[in-house]
Amino acid sequence: MKRVAKSEVVRRIGVAGWVAIVRCDSAEEALHIGDGCAQGGAAAVEVTFSVPNATEVIRALADRFGTSGILVGAGTVLSPEMAKLALDAGAQYIISPHFNPATVAFCVGNDVAVMPGAMTPTEIVAAYEAGADIIKVFPGEIVGPAFIRAVRAPLPHIPLMPTGGVTLDNLKQWFDAGVFAVGIGSYVSAPARSGDIAGVAERASQLTGRIRAIRADKHGGRS
Repeated sequence: MKRVAKSEVVRRIGVAGWVAIVRCDSAEEALHIGDGCAQGGAAAVEVTFSVPNATEVIRALADRFGTSGILVGAGTVLSPEMAKLALDAGAQYIISPHFNPATVAFCVGNDVAVMPGAMTPTEIVAAYEAGADIIKVFPGEIVGPAFIRAVRAPLPHIPLMPTGGVTLDNLKQWFDAGVFAVGIGSYVSAPARSGDIAGVAERASQLTGRIRAIRADKHGGRS
């Protein structure tokens, strides 16, 4: 499958402001989440390797949406070997819960957008200097928006994407703190447990609209 340029992957995630995280107990539910997010206008969906048959889910969604629809990526990628499996299945970007220099180097060498996890300023800088495109600040519920604001004071050039603890109610706090984007899982995916794809689509649309409104308000009406 043709790969989207990593600069375009980063751009599209930044414009949307969020990545939908698919972490569930079945491949069928994962496909429902992916379909619903696409219908709701989400820009990117991250299929975690904790999903049963994750590579097949990635392949199915990547084949379904191609390069012009929702971007399909892989999450919970713990090694270069897992990254290769994901890319072979059609993943357009790689996300990890931690910073593994070998995984980042593999992605850089293959010109693939990579977003490793980090929790401290030292980890954030090390991952970014290794070639990471976006830093996944994880776990977000532990560090909070105040941490993002503090880190961005000396490191405003590093794009940060907190994951964990991000909700519809606290979105404004995160974006006011200066995040590049956020990762959101359970809120948007919950309706898929009962096969409610329309419910997933509605929540995806709601998140996209809320982020657009927050940004527009922050910039005096310009989104």
